[in-house]
Amino acid sequence: MNPSELDALYAFLAATGIAASLTPLTMWLARRVGAVDQPRERGLSDRDTPLLGGLAVFVAVAVAGEIWLRHALQRTEVLLPHGVHHTRLVGFPWTGILAACALITLVGALDDRFDFHPAVKLAGQVLAAIVAVRGGVNVPYITLPFFGHLAFPQAGPTLTVIGLVAMMNVVNFSDGADGLAAGVCAIVAAAFAVIAFNLDQNAGGVLAAITAGAALGFLFHNFPPASSFMGDAGSNLLGLLMGCVAVEGELKTSAVVALALPLILLAVPFIDTTFVVLKRLKYRRPVYEADQEHLHHRMARIGYSVRRTLLFFYGWTLLLAGLALALRFIPYSDGHGHLHVGWSILVGVLGLLVAAASVYLIYVLEIFRSVRLRRLPKPPPDARQPEDAASQPTDDSDAPVESESPSSDDPDVRPPLEARAQPVGKAHAQPGE
Repeated sequence: MNPSELDALYAFLAATGIAASLTPLTMWLARRVGAVDQPRERGLSDRDTPLLGGLAVFVAVAVAGEIWLRHALQRTEVLLPHGVHHTRLVGFPWTGILAACALITLVGALDDRFDFHPAVKLAGQVLAAIVAVRGGVNVPYITLPFFGHLAFPQAGPTLTVIGLVAMMNVVNFSDGADGLAAGVCAIVAAAFAVIAFNLDQNAGGVLAAITAGAALGFLFHNFPPASSFMGDAGSNLLGLLMGCVAVEGELKTSAVVALALPLILLAVPFIDTTFVVLKRLKYRRPVYEADQEHLHHRMARIGYSVRRTLLFFYGWTLLLAGLALALRFIPYSDGHGHLHVGWSILVGVLGLLVAAASVYLIYVLEIFRSVRLRRLPKPPPDARQPEDAASQPTDDSDAPVESESPSSDDPDVRPPLEARAQPVGKAHAQPGE
């Protein structure tokens, strides 16, 4: 069967209810087995919080998917020679997606309890991505604006595995504050669902709706102050699902904006990940080594409360989602390379406004941070670094986190408790934090 929008709505509601109902059970299980996040110097949490919330997300996705996706069909466009497309109905690769989700959830849950080495976690991510690709999640070609179709029948599976692993780590990186990863994923997945149905990728739209519902159901317990964390089990699972949604909902079409839509929708976690990775490379730290350079950490240091931080990221994500929807629904092109001038100008203006707003948000964040650092009391002369320590960074805007944080002994310069007490996922290092 080819699912409808009504099926997507039912699947969304079911996933929301299941995740919300089962999260308290995962909290009890986490305390029983010792999978509890404890406050660390690097983290923002000030209390013990149970992990394993990702198990509830997995069950919600599995149950809803078994009901609405087990026998679903989807339209697949096959690229023939000379750029000719042939559309046919095929079975949705739900079994492969479910197997991959079960594997990455298991690896993440064990990591939440036993704290695996980063290489082991990366191996689990790669294996889960391979299972998904072998099950049918694959991008054989993409459509580029003004360039046409770019096919890679041989390299497609490898590129898809790399993309899925990247998505898992991107979401894992963003899982650092109460409600952040779950809320952003819920917004992005909901936008994916709307776009997928418009592209006649109904099964992909239902998967996106299920993902949005499961994330929203868990968010009821993860919104600040959080009573449960999703841990690696949840962040890796949501990352894998978002990657599968992008492939099955958008990328398997000939639409010229198919590649741009996932990049726009996922811009917020992508920007945060890029920022953090570049910082770690700059100071020659391992990429997988956790630190306090995420945007939400920096917002906490300049006094943002946890809920204000969430509103910042939710608003930013909604702004980008609006641009993605505009690209799909505004008739700026006839689909054959001919642009309508008026609508094209409107889309261009919207794109420039969103880009300017994104740059402004980051710029303002850095400005307030720099102003706050300049107001901090300087250390006494005998406590300063020796003159020959020229190799250490001295620019406030580029210094490592240790030089940015005020002394905890001075209550006048410490961030507000609410800003310091934003619970994070796990406080130990992981690939994608």
